Amino acid sequence: MLHRTILFLFTALAAFAEVRTLTLRQALELARQQNPDVLVARLDEQKAQAAIRVTHDPFTPKVFAGSGAAKTWGYPSAIDGQPPSIFQAQTQMSLFNRPQAWEVARVRENARGAGIDKQSRTDEALFRVASLYVDAEQAARTAEAAGREVEAMTSASQAMQARVAQGYELPIESKRAELDLARARQRAHGAADDQDYAEASLASVLGLPDTDRVRAVVDEHQPKALAASLPQDADSAADVALQNSREIRLLQSQLQAANFAVQEQKAQRLPQIDLVAQYALFAKYNYEGYFTKFQRNNAELGLSFKVPLLIGSGVGGARSQAEADVARIRIEMNNARSRIATSARKSFADVKRSEEGRTVARLDLDVARDQLSVLLAQQDEGRATQRQIDEARFTEQEKWIALYQAEYAVERARIALLHQTGQLTAALQQ
Repeated sequence: MLHRTILFLFTALAAFAEVRTLTLRQALELARQQNPDVLVARLDEQKAQAAIRVTHDPFTPKVFAGSGAAKTWGYPSAIDGQPPSIFQAQTQMSLFNRPQAWEVARVRENARGAGIDKQSRTDEALFRVASLYVDAEQAARTAEAAGREVEAMTSASQAMQARVAQGYELPIESKRAELDLARARQRAHGAADDQDYAEASLASVLGLPDTDRVRAVVDEHQPKALAASLPQDADSAADVALQNSREIRLLQSQLQAANFAVQEQKAQRLPQIDLVAQYALFAKYNYEGYFTKFQRNNAELGLSFKVPLLIGSGVGGARSQAEADVARIRIEMNNARSRIATSARKSFADVKRSEEGRTVARLDLDVARDQLSVLLAQQDEGRATQRQIDEARFTEQEKWIALYQAEYAVERARIALLHQTGQLTAALQQ
């Protein structure tokens, strides 16, 4: 009963799972729409833009209206100290407030930095999608090759069992064939698990349910597009990486915001000017028994001046903190430039090394295929055994898998280099 229940649960889960076959472009477009990191970056940018309106609020006129009508005894006065009135309206806004103006500039720069950060996080998400897409593509090709290997080893094992039964081979040869088949099945099972994990990981970064899988489509144009966009040498890769680095642009934005913070603290000693205006409509019963003459409509319009005399030690401390931030960001910028240039050169070297590895893997496969052809010709002449033929075919399948892995390493290295130089998105959209 328990086994039936477990089987039913697995069947129900499989019914809700969905395998989506997507091209790389479709996967990247879907990532832009619903990748969790991209969505969070957009929300952070919206929050930074809203902070501009909050900081600019003192420079925006605000009007408050209400009533101060009340029964008074003695001198006419409401609870808030204002004269009792049937209707009253007040407005106030800053006209000259340099600390607040510098703060607005700092918040605007932070919003610009949030936009750069959003682009950087989007690029990082697309890089991860492209890497996982290549992983899924490679895993599918490896699983397919492993399946062919199992088919070949199954046929070889059956043929060997028949030859042993006829007395043409020793029984140990049958066991060797079974061992080769078991190894091939083990590789196939592992390749299938790797494919499932790669497709599940790709679905996860695309914001899909954890039960879904994304099947990659083999695109022969993709490697050519990546190769055409690569820098010519290591120095060019470093230069392009520095020019396109969003990390450096973000640090530059943070440096500008820190400079604005320094100016904000310096401006604390400057006077501040506010516009003030007020209107009140008085009621007669509050005043006719106390004043011999009064005016019902009362208005006030003027400027409020505030001149700092003693501003305390907090302003100096805040200024020192802002200046320390400026110095720290400058150090981080120099360190980032050195690290980015070094990483770009390393990525370029990785591409060249992986391309050499692919060449070796292709030559190795050619040798294995030629060796199989030689053995097949020798078998016709009676100079090669079936065991040698089976081993040669097994070796050929191994070399095919090694070639797929070498090609995969080349694509991964190229994607990493283009990501370093900021050209990955443009290259993948060609």
